[in-house]
Amino acid sequence: MKNTLFFDVLNNDKVIGSLKATKTIKDSKVQYQSVTTINTRVIKEIDVNYLYNVTFENNKLKRANVRIDVNDKPYADILRNWEMDCYQISKNNINELVVEEDINYATILLYFDEPIHIERCYSEQDGSFNTIIPLENHSYKKINAKNHENKYYYKNGFLLKAEIDGGLVKFDIVAQK
Repeated sequence: MKNTLFFDVLNNDKVIGSLKATKTIKDSKVQYQSVTTINTRVIKEIDVNYLYNVTFENNKLKRANVRIDVNDKPYADILRNWEMDCYQISKNNINELVVEEDINYATILLYFDEPIHIERCYSEQDGSFNTIIPLENHSYKKINAKNHENKYYYKNGFLLKAEIDGGLVKFDIVAQK
């Protein structure tokens, strides 16, 4: 089974990019992929591409790879692998961190599943656990390790819009009709 979602990326109500998220289920494995392209101007023209490949098996993260390119140059390549009894996290081929607890909910799932009764999620990009706070009317606030707040709005379980604080740039992700 395959499910693909399409979103526009907006800054000040102007489309600056796109996001395509795909969820593929095969037996006990669920593979997620998201491809985001953003082209905007912050002091100078910047072109950012994000590629997420995330695999869950039996509702547990098995592997996550995030690749970020800025102006066609590799910026970060972050890999998480489940190895026996922990996750080994490496950035740009250098082992950085070990996480010993199971990861059952990661940021990429926010595109597909409203985080009902979920209090935190794992950030594939920075290797930290983020806090999720339910607001009202099926909306949620996610606070990351840098204290940036992102808000997610759902209707009938589907993500309609997200307000993202990307540090350098703030943008919205809006589901295409």
